[in-house]
Amino acid sequence: MAVKSTKFALYILMFNMFIAMSGIGLIIPIMPAYLETFGVAGQALGTLIATFAFAQFLFSPISGELSDKYGRKNLIIFGLVIFGLSQLLFGMATELWVLYLARFFSGVGGAFLIPPMMAFVADITTYEERGKGMGLLGASMSLGFMIGPGIGGFLSEVSLQFPFYVATSVALLSALLSFFALPNVKPAVQAVDYKRENLYQQMKRSVYTPYFVMLLVMFIFAFGLSNFQSTIALYVDKQFQFTPKEISVVITVGGFVGVIVQTFVIDSLFKRFGEMRVILVNLLISAAAMIGILFVNTFWTILFVAAVFFTAASLLRPAINTLISKLAGDSQGYAAGMNNAYMSLGNMIGPALAGILFDIDMSFPYITGTFILLVCFFIAFNWSTRKKELLQESRSS
Repeated sequence: MAVKSTKFALYILMFNMFIAMSGIGLIIPIMPAYLETFGVAGQALGTLIATFAFAQFLFSPISGELSDKYGRKNLIIFGLVIFGLSQLLFGMATELWVLYLARFFSGVGGAFLIPPMMAFVADITTYEERGKGMGLLGASMSLGFMIGPGIGGFLSEVSLQFPFYVATSVALLSALLSFFALPNVKPAVQAVDYKRENLYQQMKRSVYTPYFVMLLVMFIFAFGLSNFQSTIALYVDKQFQFTPKEISVVITVGGFVGVIVQTFVIDSLFKRFGEMRVILVNLLISAAAMIGILFVNTFWTILFVAAVFFTAASLLRPAINTLISKLAGDSQGYAAGMNNAYMSLGNMIGPALAGILFDIDMSFPYITGTFILLVCFFIAFNWSTRKKELLQESRSS
């Protein structure tokens, strides 16, 4: 593919990722008031988040494998349409069970979007430029999730349902744009034609891949990130009586720094130090920030520690994605699908366990998260010292 076509395709993928993530993020400020209209509150919100992650866990491996066989474009368009219609259903719901159904299909739409887009980036970038492409895709993800809540809060001034209608329109417009503008790139080498496997068989097969430890790292990273994200607002509210505005600033500033790093810094870091070293260093930094939140007590110090954590997280995600992609060979879709499945598992388990631990003691989620991230560091460090030849082989292939 020509350089101009490659850049254009990458821009379309970034736009699609931004639309999907902003659609997910825009419901955050609306949900408390929206759920009150159904007579439910916090517990339902946690379950709705888990429902989304569960759907992604179920369908991401299927999406990735299908994209290896049939190409990426049609699955991306399908994912955008499903995601858009699910947002419409959520906004039109009059019964609680419809919210769960809509959120499940939002997860299905996300599952048919993210793995094919990650595999698409692998298809259109060289080995050396893979990290830059993954970083830009990650930046659009972070930017969408950061801006989404602000858009949702603004649009909710019209009505609580209006943000969902806008999200539907933009997702369907993105699907139309992708249909006409996105090139129909198929994998350069068709993946091995595995017989149809169920989810258990696919997860079992992932254990024998050369990037399995990186899948575990993604699971633990997602666990730690969702652990921190799901409790930080509660922690600073109960411990320091932060206002909603202050909480929003703490979360948004970290996300903004992450976007800057993923857009302008990450490619240079990968080329100078390699993805593995970036992963190891930022696992340590995220662990230090996780426990460090317990030792600061002013707005500015909490803002600094949270920004450090979110910046480390913004470097970890594309570094893991890039390393998995480089080790995946011809099965880019399958690898991306399993990557998203392991991430979804972490997104399911992290908030649930964090909530339980938080009710016991507010410090427990951060102590537990720190310990798990350190264990992850030692697993990754041990693996990297024994498996350096994998990257050398993948680079020469």
